[in-house]
Amino acid sequence: MKLQIAVLPGDGIGPEVTNQAIKVLKAIASEFDHTFKFKTADVGAVAIDNHNNPLPDATLKLCKSSDAILFGAIGHPKYDNDPSAKVRPEQGLLKLRKELELFANIRPVKAYESLLDKSPLKRHIIKGVDISIYRELTGGIYFGKKELSEDGNVASDLCEYSREEIERVAHLAFEAAQSRNNKVTLVDKANVLETSRLWRRVVTEIAKQYGDVELDFLFVDNAAMQMILNPKQFDVILTENMFGDIISDEASVIGGSIGLLASASVGKKYAMFEPVHGSFPQATNKNIANPVASILSAAMLLEHFELFSEAQLVKLAVEKSLKLHISTPDINSKYDNVSTSKVGDFIEDFINNPGDTNMNFTNIHLGQSTII
Repeated sequence: MKLQIAVLPGDGIGPEVTNQAIKVLKAIASEFDHTFKFKTADVGAVAIDNHNNPLPDATLKLCKSSDAILFGAIGHPKYDNDPSAKVRPEQGLLKLRKELELFANIRPVKAYESLLDKSPLKRHIIKGVDISIYRELTGGIYFGKKELSEDGNVASDLCEYSREEIERVAHLAFEAAQSRNNKVTLVDKANVLETSRLWRRVVTEIAKQYGDVELDFLFVDNAAMQMILNPKQFDVILTENMFGDIISDEASVIGGSIGLLASASVGKKYAMFEPVHGSFPQATNKNIANPVASILSAAMLLEHFELFSEAQLVKLAVEKSLKLHISTPDINSKYDNVSTSKVGDFIEDFINNPGDTNMNFTNIHLGQSTII
């Protein structure tokens, strides 16, 4: 298969983790005789610095002419700590989602056996957790009309949803459930919000088309609590934009680090793949950022193009790296000299030598990254 992939590394640790995802995709291309071409463009704070625009026209044009987008992270303290800033890195990401009509964000949450003791939650609570979160991505309060009074003392954000916006992401969630454990949980606030009541009505109607899928409902405050008390009850979670943003970040603690959480943002024509974590500016250029979320996002890219064997090999390589403690300090403080690039090197080598399962761990620390 031939794919043109737009690479938007962004800010902070974005370029470092994205480089490892590219390394892994190149290894897959070599092993499976694919042709993946990569072209890089600016987005976020770096784009503001270079072009005075968080999403330059050239970046958007590249994305629209590519088969897929590999995204890093955006954000910088000089904007995060300045509430008066008129141009912000996040505006670039929101515009990108809207322009490409990336209406569904898919976030898998899995508790890896080798990391059960790394989570702040108890082993028996998280063992076996495997959740897929479907978050509506281009509607709701993030995109609604925003107003500030002339005296600056009153502000409002409009949360608005249409039937069409709800239907299209709901169908994806139900279809996903059919290939999993046949359960969808709608997370909303229908006891208070009119938009949530519309979500319930529309999703209940759609559920009738999927007779093999069980549908249940949770208010978002209860869902946040249940995510900690009993996350194994969830299969597919369906929710609106802001609730999905919060719930999926909360779910990241199950695996022990937000550095493990991948995502795909998809529409009818375009698809973008990105780690859930932010730009983590404190770790920039220190070679300590966890690249697994970015690498697993690359695996989701492969799945999007129905390259399932390729994606499975990447996942297997990730699981092997975690089992052998070839992990960055966020989940592996015992071996604190395992760097971002060394994790990528190991996963790349595993893809090139999938039959070899014994790692000379000393070589990894010496930078040789050799499987024997």
